Amino acid sequence: MPTPKNPKSSKSANARKPLVYGAVVVVAAGLLGFASYRATAPDTASKDTTATGPAAEVSADPDAGVYPELAKLARRDADDKLAIGPADAPVVLIEYADFKCGYCGKFARDTEPELIEKYVKDGTLRIEWRNFPIFGEESENAARGAWAAGQQNRFWEFHRAAYAEGAKEKGFGKDRVKALAEEAGVKDLDRFMKDLDGDAARASVKKDTEQAYGIGATSTPSFLINGRPIAGAQPDETFTRAIEAAAEQAKTTGAAGQAGEPAK
Repeated sequence: MPTPKNPKSSKSANARKPLVYGAVVVVAAGLLGFASYRATAPDTASKDTTATGPAAEVSADPDAGVYPELAKLARRDADDKLAIGPADAPVVLIEYADFKCGYCGKFARDTEPELIEKYVKDGTLRIEWRNFPIFGEESENAARGAWAAGQQNRFWEFHRAAYAEGAKEKGFGKDRVKALAEEAGVKDLDRFMKDLDGDAARASVKKDTEQAYGIGATSTPSFLINGRPIAGAQPDETFTRAIEAAAEQAKTTGAAGQAGEPAK
């Protein structure tokens, strides 16, 4: 099973320690980490591509397994170019993913389009992407490329191209990332390449990565749905059940996403 590279400094090591959101969130982080470590595996793995464990179980009780402090990580920024769906949607799905992750690609191709069609288009769901590149330099290239494509409003097109069948096998060297941007319809490729290597891209990716490690994610994909941790490319039913439970809970509380103030 591929594993993240060792941190290069004590500073990056510190970023992997759970953030202090409260004692109950430490428990949530433990659950996410327990299930998350199984979420990424080589292509030669078993055909059973789902992770199992506490973070994969969704109770019929809309309050079960939900951590309000984690729900506050939803940014709900209307100008977020790496998000889709209304900023005031009752449910926010935060996705921590790596473009070199096979299971992330499975989710992107098999599950996410259905969630967008069923829940994003009717205003129920917002999806917020977080870059979580854990497999080295090419993962970093793709993450910064995704951010750079977003600056020209082509993030989701880049996302689709990078997760197409066979895309990750071609690698994510800079020339390949540029080709994906062109495929995604990014118009100014010179600007794209400057953005790709710019400080803003690096800072954005670092912020997302530190958040992922801070909540206990150890592998990809990992998700939060209104504060409910889910790890791995789970069956569609796991996501629909969690989204519908969160939407129902939002109706009863009368608050979008029951998340309180969004993360800054």
